[in-house]
Amino acid sequence: MMGGRVRLSLLVFLSCLSAWFASVRGGDPYLFFTWNVTYGTLSPLGVPQQVILINGQFPGPNINSTSNNNIVVNVFNNLDEPFLLTWNGVQQRKNSWQEGTLGTNCPIPPGSNYTYQFQVKDQIGSYFYYPTTALHRAIGGFGGLRVNSRVHIPVPFPDPEDDYTVLLGDWYTKSHSTLKKYLDSGARSLGRPAGVLINGKAGSTKDEPPMFTMNPGKTYRYRICNVGLRYSLNFRIQNHTLKLVEIEGSHTMQNVYDSLDVHLGQCYSVLVTTDKEPKDYYMVASTRFTKYVLTSTATIRYANCKGPASPVLPEAPPAGWTWSLNQFRSFRWNLTASAARPNPQGSYHYGKINITRTIKLIGSASSYGLLRYAINGISHEVSATPVKLAEYFGVGDKIFKYNVMGDEPPPKDDKKITLAPNVVNGTYRDFIEIIFENHEKGVQSWHLAGYSFFPVAIEAGKWTPEKRKNYNLVDAVSRNTIQVYPKSWAAIMTTLDNAGMWNLGSMLLERQYLGEQLYFSVVSPARSLRDEYNIPDNALLCGIVKDLPKPSPYGV
Repeated sequence: MMGGRVRLSLLVFLSCLSAWFASVRGGDPYLFFTWNVTYGTLSPLGVPQQVILINGQFPGPNINSTSNNNIVVNVFNNLDEPFLLTWNGVQQRKNSWQEGTLGTNCPIPPGSNYTYQFQVKDQIGSYFYYPTTALHRAIGGFGGLRVNSRVHIPVPFPDPEDDYTVLLGDWYTKSHSTLKKYLDSGARSLGRPAGVLINGKAGSTKDEPPMFTMNPGKTYRYRICNVGLRYSLNFRIQNHTLKLVEIEGSHTMQNVYDSLDVHLGQCYSVLVTTDKEPKDYYMVASTRFTKYVLTSTATIRYANCKGPASPVLPEAPPAGWTWSLNQFRSFRWNLTASAARPNPQGSYHYGKINITRTIKLIGSASSYGLLRYAINGISHEVSATPVKLAEYFGVGDKIFKYNVMGDEPPPKDDKKITLAPNVVNGTYRDFIEIIFENHEKGVQSWHLAGYSFFPVAIEAGKWTPEKRKNYNLVDAVSRNTIQVYPKSWAAIMTTLDNAGMWNLGSMLLERQYLGEQLYFSVVSPARSLRDEYNIPDNALLCGIVKDLPKPSPYGV
């Protein structure tokens, strides 16, 4: 352990030294964080239970960064199990080494540490981080991550009075080890969550201070993310409207809503103006598309408060998903706004690019035997050696085979599910179309790491090529997570211009853990530092690559 701490001190010194040199050269700033990951006992739903704390906090600390900042996070794992974090929505340009999934990184052993170092290159927006090991996500370890615009880049709204992060999520009171045993047995699912949390709390009480206090006559930014495990949530604030300004790194047309459906893994930024009677009000989060509705509240207060919040909560939207679909269709990219760079977002004309590959994906559950989930009949199996490391060290053929999953789902009567590492070969800089079909009764939510994509359509029924005539090829909002409603399909488009190994998977924890995920292997033929960084010197090695010599580094 002492040796690990010495190495950590050396890494911190080298990082600080590199930051100093960068500042001398006028490079991008560095932000340094040291995080101690521990267990703790809290009662989010009134029942004492084990949670994961980061620096004693639940949820974990917010990372407040600016475009192109270099972020260095020293993570000490004080749990009794391996641990790993991913940075949901951060594209990790040329740097899947820092992605933090079990297909790209070896977990941090108990009693050890790892230093993440990545740049939020050419990004702005609202994101979050969470654990990818075991079922740790079910007991915490998550937190907000915001990327602000640089000072000289115009933002399409005035600076808010303050900027708040709101992490919503459904929650279980059972321990993560119990939940893991359920899934590992293959005999049962996680079942219904016990409640809903807002920033780690389940509801307002008279003795509890307000979550946020606002001055009257001002406008505030709320960054709302669904960090939950199973359900879509609706978010609303008593007597206040929500002006949408950003979705997962893209400025939007500034439509005003009474409430927003926030599906698993998604993040939205809204502006809230304090122009009402000076008193307390409730923020409300409630489950959507569920037979039994779970609801949570949190208090916001005007600084010159003169009364409690009304006990009458604002109503949720109508049942069913038609309302939610129509809301999705109202989201539009702001084509004249700048994002991380001065050029307008709309200068990228994705609708004029020829599609080079279409991949149609259907998620499914096993209909017999042990419970597993699959994509096109392949249930991803996590290997002891991350597939990225196996590929990089030239021993991929000992761990996985490329393209065991086809670009088309198997015939309808083929119910077979195959367990195998699911790695799809992606051609560098191809412009691809991915179709998600949902044949089930629940809402699905999918996240693609390493990229943003354009969700060009969601419709009921099944997809056919003729449906392309209904695509939004002008101002679909570039983002990284998309919902698919029951008995419906969704289409996205993206360019595979980020070399690395990138996860595409369900944001429903149970489905992702039991195999509903895959990895895109995107290799640059040039094998050059212009396209992908070399493996970090401090990379953790495990499995069959643990004692192998490192390959020759990439050159320019």
